[in-house]
Amino acid sequence: MKKNYALLGRLALFCTAIIWGTSFVVLKSALSSIGALWVLAIRFSVSAVLLFAMAGKRIKTVSRRCIKGSVLMGLCIAVAYIVQTYGLVYTTPGKNAFLTATYCVLTPFLAWAVYKRRPGLSNVIAAVLCISGIGFVSLNEGFGTVNVGDVLTLACGVFYAFQIILMENYSDSGEATVISAVQFAVAALICWAGALIFEKPPVNVPAEAWLNIAYLSVMCTAVCFFLQAWGMKYTPSSTAAMIMTLEAVFGVIASILFYNEVITGRLALGFVLIFFAVVISEVRPFKGRKLA
Repeated sequence: MKKNYALLGRLALFCTAIIWGTSFVVLKSALSSIGALWVLAIRFSVSAVLLFAMAGKRIKTVSRRCIKGSVLMGLCIAVAYIVQTYGLVYTTPGKNAFLTATYCVLTPFLAWAVYKRRPGLSNVIAAVLCISGIGFVSLNEGFGTVNVGDVLTLACGVFYAFQIILMENYSDSGEATVISAVQFAVAALICWAGALIFEKPPVNVPAEAWLNIAYLSVMCTAVCFFLQAWGMKYTPSSTAAMIMTLEAVFGVIASILFYNEVITGRLALGFVLIFFAVVISEVRPFKGRKLA
């Protein structure tokens, strides 16, 4: 029975990585008809409602500390998604997927600044590989200029990293479903405010765009949250990390298949370097060795 749960846990995480990988192409398609802030406002609202429904009566037991942490995480999530989504407007889904994944490498160094925990040798090696990969992915021919979409995507990684650091600090103060629901509710309010102020309301939106938003809200958020939480209960953290790094790989595959993205040799090399950087950062093969 335990073996069955172990297999199902890995399968749940694998499905999560696939679904999240496809989200970049789906979001890119939705942005052709609806403004970024409107897409995010609707997505976060639907996700918050679904997660609050999943939380049920557990909402009543939430502490003030949990609410405070969830609000702070919601702010980080909102900013991260906003700059990532605007970045996707100016770059390809494949590049957006891999550059977003750099938050895994950034997190230990930001945690160093916040918690005074020195990163290990694995983190340093991952950072060197990641920076090299970013150069190959983002710098244009001749390595002279950088795509603005890539810069925005990299910026989102910083806020994702801060969200993870906050999660580490506040995760013990409440139930995971409630924390996520409050996060998405806060992010929804921020995006609704931004959409109403800075973007025109969407008109004549095709049915395909609404289907894309429904997929992002239900499958890529609520369903993936459940699959990830359930899968990680029966999967060792190192194995789970390895599986989840495949999100960026599936993002590129989906971009090639459905967005007709062309992968050059330089771009492929950059993707490979970033992928190995994320793997090393998550699995930490040199665990225990600290910076001098």
